[in-house]
Amino acid sequence: MSDPIIKIENMNKWFGDFQVLKNIDLSVEKNKKIVVCGPSGSGKSTLIRCINRLEEHQEGTIIVDGTELSENTKNIEAIRAEVGMVFQQFNLFPHLSILDNCTLAPIWVKKMPKAKAEELALEHLERVQISDQAQKFPGQLSGGQQQRCAIARALCMEPKIMLFDEPTSALDPEMIKEVLDAMVNLAKAGMTMIVVTHEMGFAKEVADEVIFMDEGMIVERAETKTFFANPKSDRTKLFLSQIL
Repeated sequence: MSDPIIKIENMNKWFGDFQVLKNIDLSVEKNKKIVVCGPSGSGKSTLIRCINRLEEHQEGTIIVDGTELSENTKNIEAIRAEVGMVFQQFNLFPHLSILDNCTLAPIWVKKMPKAKAEELALEHLERVQISDQAQKFPGQLSGGQQQRCAIARALCMEPKIMLFDEPTSALDPEMIKEVLDAMVNLAKAGMTMIVVTHEMGFAKEVADEVIFMDEGMIVERAETKTFFANPKSDRTKLFLSQIL
């Protein structure tokens, strides 16, 4: 067994008096695809936001690719350089072209020459099948195209890990498939992924394991086939009966 690329031990987080995450233990091996599901308010999004310090945990340890997430700004920057994030809302800069949205971080953060950054951006836009939209602005694209641009933008930082926070929840139903297809291709290429989603078809196709969360805790974690065929917890069974 190799060292896990993400290791979380006894992690707790509060928002004021409300404990949103309780005693989280989670290790993720390199190249694994993990789907996190559960009801709204169960702490799923907060969990993955803690992995790249978009949210700060108060107790426990988070280690990403050998670097511990602490107050140390250098450590935070090192981890963020390795962890790509795709949100519910696309968070694209409306005044920049699709190409410029993708090249901004490599040029400013990684100090990549502009020509190289553009070449890389076009390569990743091709991967998500929107290279023909490179010169357009976000407002000229459909929601599905904007979300695929957001995936390409994250890939331009050449991350080792990709986190997805309900990436299809803001999309019209007919646009969901094109985004999930882009994610399936990424998974098949070997990217380590943690995906918060209600798309159980995607979970069945792509995930190595599924985690079910409720009330800030990991209630169940199992290999995908086992999770769907033979859930152990009554809470998991109830959740699956409601969404499947």
